[in-house]
Amino acid sequence: MKIKVGVIFGGESVEHEVSIISAIQAMHKMDNEKYDIIPIYITKDREWYTGEVLKDIETFRDMDLVKRYAKNVVLYYRKGNFVLQTKGFFKRIVTDIDIAFPIVHGTNVEDGVLQGYLQSIGIPFVGSDVYASVVGQDKVYMKNIFAQEKLPMCPYLWFYDSEYLEDNSKILEKVSKELKYPVIVKPATLGSSIGIHPAKDEKELVEGIDDAIKYDHKIIVEEMVQHLTEVNISVLGNYENATTSEIEEVIPEKDFLTFEDKYLSSNGKKGSKFKSSKGMVSTNRLIPASISDKLKDEVRKVAIDANRALGSSGVSRIDFLVDNKAKKVYINEINSIPGSLAFYLWDPLGKDYTTLLDEMINIAVKDYKKRVSKTHSFESNILSGYHAGSKGLKGAKGVKGTKGKLY
Repeated sequence: MKIKVGVIFGGESVEHEVSIISAIQAMHKMDNEKYDIIPIYITKDREWYTGEVLKDIETFRDMDLVKRYAKNVVLYYRKGNFVLQTKGFFKRIVTDIDIAFPIVHGTNVEDGVLQGYLQSIGIPFVGSDVYASVVGQDKVYMKNIFAQEKLPMCPYLWFYDSEYLEDNSKILEKVSKELKYPVIVKPATLGSSIGIHPAKDEKELVEGIDDAIKYDHKIIVEEMVQHLTEVNISVLGNYENATTSEIEEVIPEKDFLTFEDKYLSSNGKKGSKFKSSKGMVSTNRLIPASISDKLKDEVRKVAIDANRALGSSGVSRIDFLVDNKAKKVYINEINSIPGSLAFYLWDPLGKDYTTLLDEMINIAVKDYKKRVSKTHSFESNILSGYHAGSKGLKGAKGVKGTKGKLY
């Protein structure tokens, strides 16, 4: 019997369309002999849909097609099964799923929110748990943990939007004292290079912060690496056992890899997100990276250490900054659900996309077995002997047989 895999994508995120691209790539590479692939699309207004039509990327050029041909559903636990049920007066179960596979990017989906819901209903799911997902999305939490683990990073500072709006001169003075220009400004919880701006002076810093606070309430400013080479590596596994992929060297058209570089190009040419884009696979890159073997070893070691420190699971992509003159490696950030699931970094090692997806599902099953083996509640009921008193019983008067007690 095939395993029913519910691939969840979309969501209320600025990376909504990127998620669609990544998910459809993956669904077409999953092993149809082993899995029934059930698409579960979350719209930008948080409505859930399922249906075969959602496997075709052209469907998403017109939201009326989604609403016309897909079923509006909810996912919940019912009598030992995880079911997708239609909404409305005449509810019916469309199908059930055995395991969820979130292929989502950004705020409200990749950041532990979706993972929390899946964990609360008890369904096995692919990827990092709630804690690792939260930290993997919030660059402040992430960097603070990396600092505690003494992983190499660029100098940085962070602040809330309210602090900046209340007294921007204080923040600007802090940047000038603690960091050296050029710097880079980042929203703390976004991905895909959205809202990110380099700044070579205070004027550009102000412009960058003004844009970044449109997207996030927490902002990071960090020193930019001079003589820079950007390299990325993927990690497959969990805290117990993890392996690393080939290392890529990213070739941006600007000072850093932009959203357009990542998703709106195909072989360097801009085009439609849906017709031309192939996701992260279309980015200009050199595989393997041209850095020295010594630096590659350092990247691999730090990547494994970072994966363990955050408790990440499944496939992640960890981005690094290399100072070619100083011959130093700095960890930049982890992507707990990377664009295109970083499959292109495993191909050179002989692991095709279908095999990678299969291994991710196997890891998820093992993670689930570990999770359910732990004690999460006790059999005792501390409310069994609780007497609320006369003032607290008004709402219980209509409950037959209680006689003033809560059981």
